[in-house]
Amino acid sequence: MGQYCNLVRDTMIPYQWEILNDRMEGKEPSHAILNFKIAAGLAEGDFYGEVFQDSDLAKWLEAAACCLETRPDPVLEAAIDDVITIIEKAQEKDGYLDTYFIIGNQEKRWQNLYECHELYCIGHMTEAAVAYYKATGKRRLLDMMSRCADYIDQCFGREPGKLRGYPGHQEIELALVRLYEVTGCERYLALSRYFLEERGKAPNYFINEWRTSRKRRTFKNNMRVGEPDLIYNQSHKSVYEQKSAVGHSVRAMYMYSAMADVARITNDATLYQTCRTLWKDVVYRQMYITGAIGSTHMGEAFTFAYDLPNATAYAETCASIGLMFFTSRMLRMDVNGVYGDVMEQVLYNVILGSMSRDGKHFFYVNPLEVWTEASEKNPERFHVKPVRQEWFGCACCPPNLARFFASLGKYLYSYNEDTFYIHLYVSGQVSAKTEHGIFRLSVSENYPWGGEIEVILEEVPSENAKIAIRIPGWCREWKLFLDGRECGCPVRNGYVWIYGGLRPGRKIRLVLSITAELVAANPRVRDDAGKTAIRRGPVIYCLEEIDNGKNLSAIRLDTKHAFCLEKEEGALSLETAAVTGRGFRLNEEAWGEELYRPLGSEEKEITVRAVPYCWWGNRGPGEMMVWIRT
Repeated sequence: MGQYCNLVRDTMIPYQWEILNDRMEGKEPSHAILNFKIAAGLAEGDFYGEVFQDSDLAKWLEAAACCLETRPDPVLEAAIDDVITIIEKAQEKDGYLDTYFIIGNQEKRWQNLYECHELYCIGHMTEAAVAYYKATGKRRLLDMMSRCADYIDQCFGREPGKLRGYPGHQEIELALVRLYEVTGCERYLALSRYFLEERGKAPNYFINEWRTSRKRRTFKNNMRVGEPDLIYNQSHKSVYEQKSAVGHSVRAMYMYSAMADVARITNDATLYQTCRTLWKDVVYRQMYITGAIGSTHMGEAFTFAYDLPNATAYAETCASIGLMFFTSRMLRMDVNGVYGDVMEQVLYNVILGSMSRDGKHFFYVNPLEVWTEASEKNPERFHVKPVRQEWFGCACCPPNLARFFASLGKYLYSYNEDTFYIHLYVSGQVSAKTEHGIFRLSVSENYPWGGEIEVILEEVPSENAKIAIRIPGWCREWKLFLDGRECGCPVRNGYVWIYGGLRPGRKIRLVLSITAELVAANPRVRDDAGKTAIRRGPVIYCLEEIDNGKNLSAIRLDTKHAFCLEKEEGALSLETAAVTGRGFRLNEEAWGEELYRPLGSEEKEITVRAVPYCWWGNRGPGEMMVWIRT
């Protein structure tokens, strides 16, 4: 995993910087930085891009700031400071900041919350400000966004003269919590809670806004002309009444994450139970085996329980990143191994798979089955791309990936005054200051391809300190060693607890047994009936055309024959991670030109080769399939 973090710092950050500055030939211009220059009076021109174009730069800034937190880089820091100067000049005197409206649309401010993403863009810039302050101690951007938040607080609320509105795309709610945590200003937390609790109340703000607006464009998500789709942005009910995930999947994840933050900070048991209900609905009824969510391209949305089509899945990258946000926040409230299980399922499959191994090509959509000809010729599959793209007109996913990997460390561990929790296994050094002292330890692993994790204690608060390491839910056999001797320690809520006599120099080694196995889906998932998927540890596998030939649907697996690593030794590569097993392929030549014939099959035995889903598409375009006939 460390190579991906280095990839962000060394490749993705500079690559995306060039794109944001429109210096990459042959790519659709971003205009994100130029929009700020125009708004600041430093350049001439019109606004270009999506109404949320500002957020591309904001997410990049957050990613760059997180990189600085782990390794100083004076050149990168200087570039950020220069951009902050431009942003500062673009900001209005009252604190407002959105280049789409500053450049020629001043009179339309706050008039179209349903569609125009003002609060969304401000939220992302606020998160960038918090990250940069934490990395460098510099307050300029933080003070700018605090002033912006103060202005929003003057505009929105239940008091007379204020708008009773809330964002069409949730994000500001998350950002306000983060701003509260670094500034201590209670108004920011209260404003976040207001945006959450006002949502969906009667009379519905978006219905009133829609009726009073002169112009509305029609969405392509089956809503009636002239009527806002309240389910689309989760404003159909109060957040306390929502029991199942619906609507645009990214918006839902951002909202649920903010709900979990507010529930934790305010000890709101009712809001916490709502979060648990929604999380369980997502994970146990609407999540793909790869950790992807959002089953339809119509509205980039959830549909209903167990509706998980493979070939037409939308499964947007940002939605799975949002699921990581939500799940990690649930873990902060309740240390339970099920949350870590989902986090690694998302991380090692859909998130890793959404970008190429060179860090310069990306998937916006992450299907579980690809038929290249259908992607080209079937309008219902135009959104499914057989190869990663260099950039997008709506480029929310690439900078979101950058900021996620740059901040990966906060998903790996947590701690309290006497216990250090290891949720995910990634090599590196970590230290944490608690009320009773310092935890400092180093972690090394060959995970997820191998099952050995070693933890060396370098400093602990006291001999009474505790280390809790998650045991993955998929793992049936494991052993724990302390200073080379096997030991038995209690397991609670999916974590093995090590305590008593902990001191610097002690070595903990966890050995997990990892084998390839076949997995079935709940029978209610109709697209996966009669099919199986291959899993090895947390890694989901797939078939690719380059290894198994065209028409992967003609292949069935021999479920009685074990899958094994193709090569047991060697440096980590696609070859050493691939698994092989026995299968059968229908004899397509025997059909001739017939379209239908009496039931009966002619098959030949074949060796089936499967590769990690996260690496598919790196060897050129071709068919791909996760769920295979049995």
